[in-house]
Amino acid sequence: MIYILAALLPPLGLLLNGQPFSAILNLVLIVICVILALFFPVLLLVPSAHALIAVHMKREDRRHREVVEAIRQHGPPPGYQR
Repeated sequence: MIYILAALLPPLGLLLNGQPFSAILNLVLIVICVILALFFPVLLLVPSAHALIAVHMKREDRRHREVVEAIRQHGPPPGYQR
């Protein structure tokens, strides 16, 4: 659901994902891309792409931290060879 929100309303999706600085950057990016879209309409997709990538990276970071914490608490998985 957060991906749909990030694609349709990029700054709001970033804010709800806990990334206020990325949301501000995205607002600036929207203004720049709207101005330049007069010449290159494909630039209107850039803010949405930025938001989707930022949301994905934040979620991957959360998953990584959860796995690392689980390994610290419970040890490596069975059969793990160093």
